[in-house]
Amino acid sequence: MTNNMLKKLSVLYVEDEADIRRSLTNAVQSEFKVFLTAGDGNEGIKKFKKYKPDIVITDLLMPVKDGLSLTRDIKSISKDTLVIVLSAFSEKEKLLGAIDAGVDKYLIKPIYPDELLPLVEELARQKFLSGNITDIGGGYEFDKNRKVLIKEGKTIALTKKEIVFISFLVERLDFFASHEEIKQHVWDKKSNNAAVRTFIKRIREKTDSDFIKNVPSLGYKIFTKQ
Repeated sequence: MTNNMLKKLSVLYVEDEADIRRSLTNAVQSEFKVFLTAGDGNEGIKKFKKYKPDIVITDLLMPVKDGLSLTRDIKSISKDTLVIVLSAFSEKEKLLGAIDAGVDKYLIKPIYPDELLPLVEELARQKFLSGNITDIGGGYEFDKNRKVLIKEGKTIALTKKEIVFISFLVERLDFFASHEEIKQHVWDKKSNNAAVRTFIKRIREKTDSDFIKNVPSLGYKIFTKQ
């Protein structure tokens, strides 16, 4: 039941019971662009920081770090990340705790793939289909909400200044940014052309050699490969 919306999403699934984790993973992982798993909340937050998935699906009761603690940690890093908590509990206190933690959806177990997938699709559609993800081409996407550059589902580690620069170029995909615009926007004019060239060389090393295209005597643009 492959869905174009789901195929754009990276998901982290956190569940401490191996059999349950394996069963759901086998049932749904092919529906998503990337489907990562973790066996507890500590492993979950480490993978979240490393891969920055669009959606986190987590069990509530887990050793080491439970689902609500994990949610709080995730939301403190990225409030726009969708978090779905799965639990066998439906008591009012648990639901209120989930609301306080910032959970986007609280589902009562057992949850089946034919229930979960439409829900994930609808939540993602509401959150991410408002023009926040730009398809650059060549396998690259830029998530304006989370300020991350993604290639084939994997986040590319960039500095804050590199993200500001790429965000600036993404806004001008069909045009170029002049040397003066770049200096003013990224460095507040406190730089020279040699520093800009060195900076762009580092970005090319992290992406592709032709990801940032030089427009002779004018500036730079992102080279979009369709």
